Amino acid sequence: MFWGLPTWERKARCFLCVFGILLSVYALHVELSKESNPDYRAVCDLGESVSCSKVFTSRWGRGFGLVQFLVAEDHFLNQPNSILGIIFYTLQLSLGLSVSPRAAMLLVLSSWVSLAGSLYLASILLFVLEDLCLVCISTYVVNLVLMLVNLKRRSGLAVAREKAE
Repeated sequence: MFWGLPTWERKARCFLCVFGILLSVYALHVELSKESNPDYRAVCDLGESVSCSKVFTSRWGRGFGLVQFLVAEDHFLNQPNSILGIIFYTLQLSLGLSVSPRAAMLLVLSSWVSLAGSLYLASILLFVLEDLCLVCISTYVVNLVLMLVNLKRRSGLAVAREKAE
């Protein structure tokens, strides 16, 4: 089914999802490295107010800072946001293989959730942590562009359906 999609969409989705997965894996690496070695300095730590490790190890770096209010801080449901990112981008890539209208709707819905999460975390980044995280901002951009790709997919399927009628 994947080959029935426009070439630009296949390439864009693959690039964005793989890039998102790589960013998420790097974020997880930084968080785990910093937790095991407080002296660890990530490549993305450029200064006091430009520090991704500061962000990833903050309370908002796990479960969006919200899950800990529902379960214990060390509960298995309170996962690093980077794990959620890996799951999200894998879901986007997998659902992107289908050209069904249901898959297109799920892609758009999950993208709306990711954008809401991105806006929430961006506001935490700017107004609470007062930090600039290059990895975080990169994931926000990936999420925005994926949303645009998903909206284009959904509208393209609607046009194709109208032509078929």
